Amino acid sequence: MKKIVAVLCFAFATLLAAPWAHADGFKDLRAKMMVARETLVTLATDKTKRGAEQQKLVKDTANAASALLNQLKAPAGKEAQFKALVETWGAFKKTRETELVPMILAGKEDEALKLAGGIQKERINKCMSLLSELGG
Repeated sequence: MKKIVAVLCFAFATLLAAPWAHADGFKDLRAKMMVARETLVTLATDKTKRGAEQQKLVKDTANAASALLNQLKAPAGKEAQFKALVETWGAFKKTRETELVPMILAGKEDEALKLAGGIQKERINKCMSLLSELGG
């Protein structure tokens, strides 16, 4: 009998904690995405920070955000927002890896800043807006 009560208490506590776990996950994701953005801004704006160490940091911080996003699930009723977040972050990350970082490293700052201030800015803003809707 004690086992049944303990299992039921654990299940009940888990159900109560689930909404907050989602919110914390999305808040953590927001923080990771902002760190990923900041490391890239540093790469773009500080010519002394374009070495292998900063390049690795740029890649690692984006990968950390992606890894957390892959662990999260859509809150009930917010599947469309979650899907849009996954797609928008994927496009943001792909563009930064295949276009933006190579431009920066090639010394094409004007082109890189145009891309960063255009579609990439729109994408990161959309991610932040979607995260707000998802509780982050």
